[in-house]
Amino acid sequence: MNNLLSIDSVSKYYGNFTALNNVSLNVKEGSIFGLLGPNGAGKTTLIRIINQITRPDEGKILFNNEPLNINHIRDIGYLPEERGLYPKMNIGDQAVYLAQLKGLQRDAAKSELRKWFDKFGIEDWWNRKVTELSKGMAQKVQFIVTVLHKPKLLIFDEPFSGFDPINANIIKDEILDLRNKGATIIFSTHRMESVEELCEDIALINKSNKILDGNLDEIKTKFKSNIYEVGVSANNPDLLYKELEKIFKTLKPSFKTIGENLKLNVKLNGKQNSDELLKILNQNAKVIHFKEVIPSANEIFINSVKNN
Repeated sequence: MNNLLSIDSVSKYYGNFTALNNVSLNVKEGSIFGLLGPNGAGKTTLIRIINQITRPDEGKILFNNEPLNINHIRDIGYLPEERGLYPKMNIGDQAVYLAQLKGLQRDAAKSELRKWFDKFGIEDWWNRKVTELSKGMAQKVQFIVTVLHKPKLLIFDEPFSGFDPINANIIKDEILDLRNKGATIIFSTHRMESVEELCEDIALINKSNKILDGNLDEIKTKFKSNIYEVGVSANNPDLLYKELEKIFKTLKPSFKTIGENLKLNVKLNGKQNSDELLKILNQNAKVIHFKEVIPSANEIFINSVKNN
């Protein structure tokens, strides 16, 4: 898969403060890329550089195999965390105006906007003002304006902010649909459950440095600890527990299940495998619950930042 965006050794300084330090990453065409990090890590600085709001002091950026330049602005849609609609201007008029800034003709912009307003069930909002809308309602309008001109690259910074679960799910489905239609998406959020659902690749920035990047599934595999959740119904649970202790390292259980009379976490060493554990369990009990503990994106985020 080709890279739509390649960031090579980019640094940005503000006086003596280093906002980004030699950051490199690649965003594959047609993918959803998670740009993660705690507050103040440097994510917003990188997004501003991609949008050409500011320039890097070192390094280079390629967009579709070309040096990033002003002509690429129309190929990028950006939904910032801090929204930017004009509060006292009619929603329809300003949506048309913002679409024209991205290169759409007025009639084409109005036609496309009507389709999106109808799709989101907000067709009666056209002549209303932003001050009349809730945060979530205004967010829908800004989302439409961001994607309207069908850019190659979409950057969403906390796109679910202000949404209830139903509307957040609607926007999530739209993001996936845009990806399926060929858009490349950079997704910046602190909601790790959304990262799990949407992102194929991620990069984690902390204190201006990239500390982790790659395919999310491969990163999870790297962070695995060979721990299995075990819940069984046994005739003699105490005897089975002692037998397991002789072979494996047993830990206090950290999960919930129903119907077991023996519950524990089991950690395997490098020479053991899950088949051995499962065989012993099946020979001595009825297995109710058996699951490998896979680290979540949230756990990886927290542990990586702490260790950094």
